[in-house]
Amino acid sequence: MSNYALRLPESLKQAAKRIAAADDTTMNQFFVVTIAEKISAMETAQFFEKRAAMGSTAAADAAWAKVGTQSAIPEDVWTPSVGA
Repeated sequence: MSNYALRLPESLKQAAKRIAAADDTTMNQFFVVTIAEKISAMETAQFFEKRAAMGSTAAADAAWAKVGTQSAIPEDVWTPSVGA
């Protein structure tokens, strides 16, 4: 674990304090979770950008062609019971 001195505007500090209190947690925990969420979102976006770059329209069309329009189990249709 390491320390980092964070400088932030007073308005952000007060908002973070308010949200952390409403979530029954500390500001430190709020900042840690918030930073982790942002890192996760950015890394997920990068992952999908790399995956998309490896794809092709032909491969996507071939995958969609396999999907079909019928249910895999024809009798798997929900019908409401009368009086329920």
